Amino acid sequence: MLNLAFSECFDRYKIIYSRGFTCAHIGYSDTLVVVRVIARSTLREFAESLKGTKAYAAVKSALDAWFHEVWNAAWKSPADVKAAYANASIVGADRVVFNIRGNDYRLVIAIDYERQVVFIKWIGTHAEYDKIDVATVKYAGKTNQNKR
Repeated sequence: MLNLAFSECFDRYKIIYSRGFTCAHIGYSDTLVVVRVIARSTLREFAESLKGTKAYAAVKSALDAWFHEVWNAAWKSPADVKAAYANASIVGADRVVFNIRGNDYRLVIAIDYERQVVFIKWIGTHAEYDKIDVATVKYAGKTNQNKR
């Protein structure tokens, strides 16, 4: 059993999620579920590719908010995702499409509900999204998007 100060709770959250711990600020938990997002760097790189544009601050803020909401989610099925994000599009058993910054950008993820892992599969403009196959798209490495 670990006793943690408030600031430590959130800093150490990820490494203790499978063990019971006590925190005076968030209480006792036998099973603290934290969703692992692979890879947050993809979101950061995409936002950075927009630096110098009008969209940069809003997209960065939206992606950061999305990351923190997902990191704290406890989705067990596509229905849980829809309950949290009514505008999300469920594509098959594991794929979900999120609208970012209104409907200007799209984020495609795959979710392993059992292991609580989210995989970033693709991110781009709505126009670019219309050219991909959401069910099969895979992340191809560094974000090499043109400035938007």
